[in-house]
Amino acid sequence: MSAISPPTTSQHQFPCAQCGANLQFAPGTDSLKCPYCGMQQEIPGVPEHIRELDFVAYLQQLPDGDGVHEALTVHCTNCGAETGMQPDVTAALCPFCGCGIVATGSSKKAIRPQGVLPFKVAKDDALKLFQKWVAGLWFAPNALTKQAQCAVIHGVYVPAWTYDANTETDYTGERGEDYWETETYTETDAEGHTVTRERQVQKTRWWPARGHVRNTFDDLLVMATRTLPGKYLNKLQPWDLPALLPYADEYLSGFVAESYQVALGEGFEVAKGMMQPVIHQTICRDIGGDHQRVSTTNVDYLNITFKHLLLPVWISAYQFQAKTYRFLVNARTGEVQGERPWSWVKIMVLVFAIIAIIAIIVGIAASR
Repeated sequence: MSAISPPTTSQHQFPCAQCGANLQFAPGTDSLKCPYCGMQQEIPGVPEHIRELDFVAYLQQLPDGDGVHEALTVHCTNCGAETGMQPDVTAALCPFCGCGIVATGSSKKAIRPQGVLPFKVAKDDALKLFQKWVAGLWFAPNALTKQAQCAVIHGVYVPAWTYDANTETDYTGERGEDYWETETYTETDAEGHTVTRERQVQKTRWWPARGHVRNTFDDLLVMATRTLPGKYLNKLQPWDLPALLPYADEYLSGFVAESYQVALGEGFEVAKGMMQPVIHQTICRDIGGDHQRVSTTNVDYLNITFKHLLLPVWISAYQFQAKTYRFLVNARTGEVQGERPWSWVKIMVLVFAIIAIIAIIVGIAASR
């Protein structure tokens, strides 16, 4: 199933009491703010705790259930992103690739978000970070710096899952215990005589091992987007998950929410891969000895729960010489990651300069 999270910004508006414009969430605050008259409205109180949802129950009830609803999305034919659009907008640039999209919506079943990390880094600050990042790039085309001065930056909520689980693992393997043996050997001494000597050699004796271990995992984070480059998205971590707030539509006002492309069950398979190294370490500790070999494991996953989250990212998707590059800012911490073009002219000039310097050095050395 291709589950899609709700693009709430295309369905809910928060009119300003003074001028009627749509209020937008103000990063770093707990308020909505009018972009025209500046009026602020505090976001109503929300529940203190984010509810963990039963993983097995949701897999069985999809596409129907209390936490599942119809979500209207807009599809970008260039990069495949599925998002909501701002109220009353019929055409815009895709925040993920910079290409034009027309708001032809489609409806799909969706799991509602349980938590959100609101934007903390303001748009102007994110844009300055982008311009500083571009200015610091080595061997970047000169035109890129000029383009960065007029870059368009978008605030996007990126979908993610977190998983909690208990594991029970039966294993078989071997425990290695080191011991020392005295070994004799012959060698020729300084006077040419053959002499017999002794030395201590470490060896390992292996014993069969089997057992049962338990592990508890909490908030394993799995990004649920395929639109953004995973290499850079992963480097935006860590996310301050303890600061998560229960989901409220107000936090999305003025921003775009991407629909999740990694389904609930698929995300848990990724989480299993994250659990394996920890389970392996626990088994090795349980085996004991000086060395361990793990032959077989049989893992049961119990009490699995999950949350669907929205994480804030500032994105600048810019076109340079007919190719799309994306720049990402963690809108909580200000961590910067991005794709960049290279100036092969500058690189070749440097290469030729190095070759020329080497030739001069060699020439001077040869003339001496």
